[in-house]
Amino acid sequence: MNPTSQFLGTTEYDYGYDEDTAPCNEGNSFHRFKSLFLPILYCLVFVICLLGNSLVLWVLLTRKRLTTMTDICLLNLAASDLLFIVPLPFQAHYASDQWVFGNTMCKIMAGIYYIGFYSSIFFITFMSIDRYIAIVHAAYAVRVRTASFGIIISLILWLVAGLASVPNIMFNQQLEIEQSLQCVSTYPPGDNTWKIASQFSANILGLLIPLSILICCYTQILKNLQKCKNRNKTKAIKMIFIIIIVFFLFWTPFNIVLFLDSLQSLHIINDCKTSYQIALALQLTEAISFIHCCLNPVIYAFAGVTLKAHLIGLLQSCVRVLSRPARGAGAGQLFSVPIQLSSCSDSAGFL
Repeated sequence: MNPTSQFLGTTEYDYGYDEDTAPCNEGNSFHRFKSLFLPILYCLVFVICLLGNSLVLWVLLTRKRLTTMTDICLLNLAASDLLFIVPLPFQAHYASDQWVFGNTMCKIMAGIYYIGFYSSIFFITFMSIDRYIAIVHAAYAVRVRTASFGIIISLILWLVAGLASVPNIMFNQQLEIEQSLQCVSTYPPGDNTWKIASQFSANILGLLIPLSILICCYTQILKNLQKCKNRNKTKAIKMIFIIIIVFFLFWTPFNIVLFLDSLQSLHIINDCKTSYQIALALQLTEAISFIHCCLNPVIYAFAGVTLKAHLIGLLQSCVRVLSRPARGAGAGQLFSVPIQLSSCSDSAGFL
């Protein structure tokens, strides 16, 4: 087998060949896709995600006291999304040329990527559980949904994300392949155990468990909302469907292709054309999945009434500082929208 890989692709791409044929190559379309489309996409995602999540952190840290588990969730989700995009400038250069940053940076960037990958999904799942408790078990939520408990859970999730990333950090290294320096996942020859285990863990921890929890939590929330006579119930229900559908659309294609690549490693799929198609599909679906971190601030932060009110107040404060009006209403008075912890509270604002 002739292993080649993109920098932070979750897998090593294997292009199979038999003794009577030449090795499979990526083809001109694959190289054009990597060298033209990917750098542009990575740079756009980096800028948009940086602005959106930095704004979330700015609002949380300057305008809103971190007093609830939801605040802690939002803070950590924004931090994990920012961590997730740190390697993108390196990956943009790598996609257009070769890896020139050395073996140490190869491992560091891989570690940052995978920790950001797992932690972002973990905190999305954590937020779904938090909302489930707040709406379905409102009385119990008063005792559980505290900032201190949120910090403890967050530390555990960061630890799990770090441990899940260890194999990828260990096996990623800089190699010279076909006169080109590449940052690749290099596994023991003839043994695909670590590769398959890494891919299956990404499937399980990155899709199957989180998506199952999202569906279970939001199904119960929907049942609870159906009993409520709430003017914003329809908006809350729409938001629930948006959360699940967006998560499914952006992460399922990548995980399906990743699973197919695992089948290739097990030699269940073993032909040149399919190997090439899987390699191309992995690059495309992984690139698409990056976009999800750009949408998180909109879906999880600024779609909520309270945080959106703080954002508007913060922006109005900036405008007032720039224009320096003589008098004006306080942003806190205009946009103070408290959240009540009851099963039929203003769920649209909370969701």
